[in-house]
Amino acid sequence: MKIANRMNEFEAYLGTTMNLILTQMRKEGKDVINLGLGDPDVIPTEAARRELADACMDINSHHYPSFYDPMPLKEAIANWYERRYGVACDPKTEVTPLLGAADGLFHIHTCLLDAGDTALIPDPCYPAYIASTIIAGGVIETVPLLKENGFVPDLDAIDPEVAKRAKMIWVNYPNNPTAAHAPDEFYVKLIEWANKYDVWVISDNPYSEICFDGYCAPSFLKFEGAKEVGVELNSLSKAYNSCGWRTGMMLGNSEIIGGMSKIKSHSDRGMFYPIQKAATEALNGSDAFMDERNKMFQDRRNVVVNALKEMGIDVDMPKATFYVWAAVPEGVAESKEWCMKVLNEIAVWMIPGSMYGKYGEGFFRIALTHPADRLALAMERLGNYLK
Repeated sequence: MKIANRMNEFEAYLGTTMNLILTQMRKEGKDVINLGLGDPDVIPTEAARRELADACMDINSHHYPSFYDPMPLKEAIANWYERRYGVACDPKTEVTPLLGAADGLFHIHTCLLDAGDTALIPDPCYPAYIASTIIAGGVIETVPLLKENGFVPDLDAIDPEVAKRAKMIWVNYPNNPTAAHAPDEFYVKLIEWANKYDVWVISDNPYSEICFDGYCAPSFLKFEGAKEVGVELNSLSKAYNSCGWRTGMMLGNSEIIGGMSKIKSHSDRGMFYPIQKAATEALNGSDAFMDERNKMFQDRRNVVVNALKEMGIDVDMPKATFYVWAAVPEGVAESKEWCMKVLNEIAVWMIPGSMYGKYGEGFFRIALTHPADRLALAMERLGNYLK
């Protein structure tokens, strides 16, 4: 007996493996600074936490999720999108809640791809795009994200024959791992391109609420014709400091939303009701906390980017996300080998760019998920190491 061959076609998520290694290093007494994990040191609002606690204590809150009316959460999602982006979506047919955005990005390939169908995947990218395409039986064609293009896809560079075979294309802005943002004209062109080649667009937008220097990330859905060609994923994880809650959403094309709802009726039966209540409270409540939260991340960004520049490392100042994407020092051949050496020498872990794909090689990613003084200490260690 053996398991499916597809299990040999993708790698386990490096972050999970590294967390075990870092835990062991701490047990050995090493002061490890983990700059790899994209799990911020911030918490949900008190109002949302109280709603969750109260709902958990209610003896009537523990049935299957399908026991409860899903519309309050769907309406909260739709209303948030209208307030935030000016995007109108029908909560009945154009919105579905998710168990985190990762739930949607995993199942969307099953919804859109038959065995052998082509998915256009950015490179570098969040690794789950690749794994879930393979698990669904799809064929991957990579779309390079190059520094000279601002890490935004060059749609004109996609082979027309490949585009004709494709069923879907991923876009992710603000971007993980590169922290790049896409200009409005890119989305306008993307919708035109998608219509030309009959390709579904999947926009992954969980970092939309973490922006700096006056920048405000848009929704793909705000552009004319977007709902005819695709959907958008979003999440409370980063926007509302609630990574552990696993609360996300998908909005847009009603045919895709219907297909996803059908799949999820079998795969998970819905979101734990107290989490639904807390998510509804968060989305309907004040977002005033975001300004202070984003200022905190901006200050941390400045600490890291300025320090890296002083070391002579090629790095841009990102306008969104809580990541910094930087080139490895001159003379370094492999990002993973270099990051492991840094970890072993100075107990600072940074994600190698090669984890995110072929075109991620030559870069590394830092997550701004520690207080500024810890980030400064990590940069001091790195600067001394490079000397």
